[in-house]
Amino acid sequence: QVQLVESGGGLVQAGGSLRLSCVAAGGTFSRYAIGWFRQAPGKEREFVAATNWNGGSTDSVDSVKGRSAISRDNTKNTMYLQLNALKPEDTAVYYCAARLWYYTHYASNYNYWGQGTQVTVSS
Repeated sequence: QVQLVESGGGLVQAGGSLRLSCVAAGGTFSRYAIGWFRQAPGKEREFVAATNWNGGSTDSVDSVKGRSAISRDNTKNTMYLQLNALKPEDTAVYYCAARLWYYTHYASNYNYWGQGTQVTVSS
């Protein structure tokens, strides 16, 4: 079993930045791909960004490309999502999720989930 805890969300003005963290316990962290998803009220959960087991391959949704960065520190069992130039449409609950080895864009493929951290961007 893997337990995931997100942190780093909050209220920020448009144009600001946040760094979200996902800390994992249990399992062997270096064997897991970590994905970030978000869900706004009335919307379906959508893929945001992910990294594979060794951080050598990453991906992100078009809406955050150029203003996001994803990384992981296996010594701290932590994955980070840096979001810059935040927009009101980025407002959502952000979740991290884990599966073995390789990331996908589909929430149903992930086995473990955190409880989410709220990101609110004011105009």
